[in-house]
Amino acid sequence: MHWTQWLTLGFQIMPLFFLAGGHAAGGSWARARAAGGTPAGWLGRRALRLLLPVAVYSGAVLLAVGVCTAAGVDADTLALVGWAMGMQFWFLPVYLLLSALTPVLYAAHLRWGARVPPVLGAVALVADVLVVAVHPPWVGLLNYVLVWGVAYQLGFCWRDGLLTGRRLVPLAMAAGGVLAFAALVALGPFPVSLIRVTGQSPSNTDPPSAAMLAWLVAQAGVSLLAAAPLRRLLDRERVWRAVRPVGAASMTLYLWHMLPVLVVAAAFYLTGLAPEPALGSAAWWALRVPWLLVLGALLAGVVRALRPLGRGLGVLYERTVPDAGLRGAWPLWAGLALAVTALARFAVRGFAPDGRFPVLPAVGLALGTVLVALARRTAAERLERPEAARAPDRV
Repeated sequence: MHWTQWLTLGFQIMPLFFLAGGHAAGGSWARARAAGGTPAGWLGRRALRLLLPVAVYSGAVLLAVGVCTAAGVDADTLALVGWAMGMQFWFLPVYLLLSALTPVLYAAHLRWGARVPPVLGAVALVADVLVVAVHPPWVGLLNYVLVWGVAYQLGFCWRDGLLTGRRLVPLAMAAGGVLAFAALVALGPFPVSLIRVTGQSPSNTDPPSAAMLAWLVAQAGVSLLAAAPLRRLLDRERVWRAVRPVGAASMTLYLWHMLPVLVVAAAFYLTGLAPEPALGSAAWWALRVPWLLVLGALLAGVVRALRPLGRGLGVLYERTVPDAGLRGAWPLWAGLALAVTALARFAVRGFAPDGRFPVLPAVGLALGTVLVALARRTAAERLERPEAARAPDRV
């Protein structure tokens, strides 16, 4: 329904993920560098922390795809389910690329400070003009790094206090971003929806558009204004006790949140147990309440059931994590390239493209994860810089 597209202004929170990611990565890289860590060592540790749970999730989905393929499940149904289980993966290759670029981006931040995000944004605008006007192949892919890179770079600025010295700065970001978004939607070719709508062109997310960039700046400004009161709220022990477990389960929620949707849909709709009133009718809206409650309960059960797996992955991470002082080891870079390519493939085509098992992406993700886990410094490097191996790296 067209009017519900306005709700995406509140539901589209990916700018906040990249803003918080930049804030965390800037601090982590600054600490690692001060302790004698290297870019390769730092990146290997961060990449592995993401890739281990992703590999487990992907392995489970791929196993299900293989079983369903052997059982003769309808190819179109399998392709749709495989796409639904992989559509959130677009975030991972973008975030891994920004992580790989963090030492360079942070060096630019230390030299030019708050001037870097506007420059990235200007280049993104040029790329978006080309996408809308000329439709050149592959140019739009740049904006996945440029637009989300603006939020990532703003995270550096936030951490180092460049945006919080005066209240006027976040106010200007919030107001300017909202006004720019309104102008781009009213006068330009961009839709209001901040999620992809079938048949809608151009899209604000695929690739990220100038309108998404404007809303990103607005969200960052609002976040800066809200940060201080929210920190005071989180200082209350009861609130922190409630928030902390959700934060600890964030990766599980991110990876597995579509599973309850598919299970409940299959159990209630494919079997005819649930009524299917007309879309947008009063009965349809009334059914959203039990639908969300059932999904929430099932998701809570999934998260609880996966807790032992999370603890096991934590142990595996500590045993296989690359050394903080790792230098330019080829397994790390080769593994990262394979993993990014495979994750991008899953994000675009799903886990069962055309109803078939995706052999090459599956092998690429598995091999890439193993290579990142195998990255180590040589014995000579350990003897040369033993202090780096002992340096803590808070990821």
